[in-house]
Amino acid sequence: MLKAYKFRIYPTKKQEEIIKVHFGACRFVYNWALEQKIKTYEQTKESISRFDLQRILVHEVKHSNEWLKEANSQALLASLVNVESAFTKFFREKTGFPKFKSKKNPVQSYQMPQHYSVDFEKQIIKIPKIGEVKTILHRRFEGKLKTATISRTCTEKYYISILVEDGKQIPNKQNFSESTTIGIDIGIKDFAVLSNGEKVENPKYLKNSLQRLKVLQKRVSRKQKGSQNRAKAKQRLASLHDKIANQRNDFQNKLSFRLISENQAIALETLNVKGMLKNHCLAQSISDAGWCSFVTKLEYKAEWFGKTILRIGQFEPSTRICNVCGYYNGKLTLADRDWTCPDCKTKHDRDINAAINIKKFSIQEQNLIII
Repeated sequence: MLKAYKFRIYPTKKQEEIIKVHFGACRFVYNWALEQKIKTYEQTKESISRFDLQRILVHEVKHSNEWLKEANSQALLASLVNVESAFTKFFREKTGFPKFKSKKNPVQSYQMPQHYSVDFEKQIIKIPKIGEVKTILHRRFEGKLKTATISRTCTEKYYISILVEDGKQIPNKQNFSESTTIGIDIGIKDFAVLSNGEKVENPKYLKNSLQRLKVLQKRVSRKQKGSQNRAKAKQRLASLHDKIANQRNDFQNKLSFRLISENQAIALETLNVKGMLKNHCLAQSISDAGWCSFVTKLEYKAEWFGKTILRIGQFEPSTRICNVCGYYNGKLTLADRDWTCPDCKTKHDRDINAAINIKKFSIQEQNLIII
């Protein structure tokens, strides 16, 4: 299996300068390669290969731009691979067209495919062209070191993410039954409602910090552009955004790990989040909840531990159907949090009823999408 481990690094001032040179060099090569692919297609209606770009980079571009030799050559070649991957993803998955990278963006990164080493005893990582960098190696790992990515956040913090091949096989999916399956209804009022009746409160980290964000954003807008005071104000604003993102990730990682550990299968509803974000009344709350990132965490953790993710269709009426007798309540609105079934007289909590139905629908083979 391939697993990534992310660690905080503390480079010296001199090492920071070298890292910034790598950021600039890799960004330059990425933008150059993207421009070459666009121009070649416009002129010849054919795509230029990564190997042709690599030959031009080594024999022409690096000779005319001597400063590129200050960066690790493997990192520059990794930028060409990233351009190729971006185009492949665009054509296969119909995602957005690759964009040029901006040096004004505080978030920067570059990749090293090889020639680095990790010392857990000394708490250092030896990086080509940079040397030994102090690192907080809070987790040990064993396996073959693959690609390492050095990144800088908007708050000027540096991290290294190491991809490790541990030599283990992906475990087979464990058998599951109705008793070992749990349905999850994701929402805004409660972040997750489980089919066993448990409700997980939505922490609403963005909403709780909104007033402070407004204050910091006003301070940024009132500072003179280009001044040191504006830079300091932007740094304070970025720190708060970083804190909110970290809080959300910590909450979702802990919750997803608990759900995967306690159950053999997780039943989820397929949601059109992109379409829901067009509702300006709910867009901020949906973004604050981070449903997509939570589902992603469930999926890769399920793969690690041999668990199963079950998905029901996007248009299944999980909320409107009584989980006891199957009565369809077509008059149910978003404002109705509780309702009573006219047929069996069962009183339902809207979200718990939906979670139970999601579990029931997922067990039926005609509704099943196994991931």
